[in-house]
Amino acid sequence: MSEEPKLTFEVWGKNALFTDPLSRGGEKASYTVPTYQALIGIAESIYWKPTFIYVIDKVRIMRQIKVESKAIRPIKLDGSPDLSYYSYLKDVRYQVQLHIKWNLQRNDLIEDRNIKKHMAIFKRALRAGGRRDVFLGTRECQGYVKPVEFDDGVGFYDDDKENPRLFGMMVHGFNYPDETGDPDFSVRLWQPKMIDGVIDFKLPEEITSVQRIRTINIEDTDHKPIQSVDALYSDLLGGMMDDGL
Repeated sequence: MSEEPKLTFEVWGKNALFTDPLSRGGEKASYTVPTYQALIGIAESIYWKPTFIYVIDKVRIMRQIKVESKAIRPIKLDGSPDLSYYSYLKDVRYQVQLHIKWNLQRNDLIEDRNIKKHMAIFKRALRAGGRRDVFLGTRECQGYVKPVEFDDGVGFYDDDKENPRLFGMMVHGFNYPDETGDPDFSVRLWQPKMIDGVIDFKLPEEITSVQRIRTINIEDTDHKPIQSVDALYSDLLGGMMDDGL
């Protein structure tokens, strides 16, 4: 487990749809718990920069896992309406603990690697409800976030007698070439377990079940220098002083 400073937040919503890939292309069904990648997406909606990568440490399931089906009218590729039944999670609430690590593929942003600055911005954005809209798996599932201390409050599974709870093989997340340096875009699979309402996530590099999706050419960003705001401000201020302003 990383010794980096931890960030925590709580996210909740009326419904969630963490789509099981086996149900794509038909009547979609949600996993019973959020995936690592879905929680990354929520954290990036709060605050994100390409300088760093979020690492999810663990998630706490606060409310009882409930599933409800809804009649949905999706649009087919030919533009005609269709009728499907999607299975959503109902009335969800999660506490999430995570930390930041630097994106070593972005050497052009090395001057932006200030952990205190990014943590402060994250906390400020979290208090405001995030910088972008928060979605719980899909766009129709609106989510809301707020600051919280992990383990605060009472969770439905705090003293779960069925320990551990197993959820079978699930998607963990994706390996993106601009984060790993490997040209292979791939998906990670794992078998999570929940103990007293908490799922401890393995680090992406610890996942052994990885399936390649396709190869992507990694764009070289080193030839695109980025000037820091501080340097730009100093240059502008120096120019004004030279002009006698």
